[in-house]
Amino acid sequence: MKHFLYLFCLLFLCACSGNSIDNRNCNFLLDINVSETINLNFPQYSQLKSINVPVHIPNIGGKDGIIVNNTGSRYVAFDATDPNHIPSNCSFLTINGIIAKCNCDDGNEYSLLDGIPVGNTGTRCPLRGYVAQRSGDNLTIFN
Repeated sequence: MKHFLYLFCLLFLCACSGNSIDNRNCNFLLDINVSETINLNFPQYSQLKSINVPVHIPNIGGKDGIIVNNTGSRYVAFDATDPNHIPSNCSFLTINGIIAKCNCDDGNEYSLLDGIPVGNTGTRCPLRGYVAQRSGDNLTIFN
């Protein structure tokens, strides 16, 4: 019984230390208040009516704007900066289909369906997500 208690404590401490590392590495992006409504009838946003045709919206959200996607069942919105880098000239994300790719040397990639890293196992943090709610022809993005 004594050995079981030691093993349990060891596992608990290892689990806690792993979480603190992940949290520390996920704090590269600034917490910026976002509350923006876009009209899906405007030409620059009209492709969001199609499924899985993501749109980059600059000048809202963080350093590099926001990427919005219509997954077919819902709208999703993500910060357009790689959360696994200190924001820099290369940390902006480029859209390639339903994948967002970082322009730094490691080339981190993320799914624009759920924000989860794909391919490169060195990435720890998913994309920073925002709430995206559609009401008629308007899409409101906020946190």
